[in-house]
Amino acid sequence: MSDESLASVVEKLARGDQAAAEKVFRTYEPFLRQVVRRQLDTNLRAKFDSVDIVQSVWSDLLQGFRESAWSFDDTERLKAFLVSATRHRFLDRARRYRTRIRQEVSASARPRLDEAFPSNQPRPSQILQAEELWDRMLAECRPPHRELLLLKRQGFTIAEIASRTGLHEDSIRRILRDLACRFGVARQRSNGAME
Repeated sequence: MSDESLASVVEKLARGDQAAAEKVFRTYEPFLRQVVRRQLDTNLRAKFDSVDIVQSVWSDLLQGFRESAWSFDDTERLKAFLVSATRHRFLDRARRYRTRIRQEVSASARPRLDEAFPSNQPRPSQILQAEELWDRMLAECRPPHRELLLLKRQGFTIAEIASRTGLHEDSIRRILRDLACRFGVARQRSNGAME
């Protein structure tokens, strides 16, 4: 774009001429995108790109040309004005997004609620596994042993189970230990459960 035609193009922009706006945009858009791309770091590239900035600036500039009737002595001054407006818009957006990125990072660095306050309660998957094991034990053990399992699950002690069933306490411990081994229940757990 020559300096002679610049004055007429800016005048046409002030009148709202779409063809003049398109001509100026197509002339300077690649250069302005390059200005933005040089400043974009990897964190910001995920949030927006150079086209977003240039188009945002351009929509404001068109309104400014209409309202302010800006004038420029030569193409270099117009170019400098466009670069300055683009850099200001980029910096404004970058500040906003960097603040958001810092907040996202600090939020991800915080421990999750379940990690910060661990529960003594079993996880749902553990409850499901225990229920499946219980059903399998009842289905596969002999009928006299089912009564022992049911009483133990209800919380009766070995002595109470012995008095209800008439079996010796050592026999009950042996039966429960054998069942625990047969079904792969940890020995420590089954010993603790038998006391």
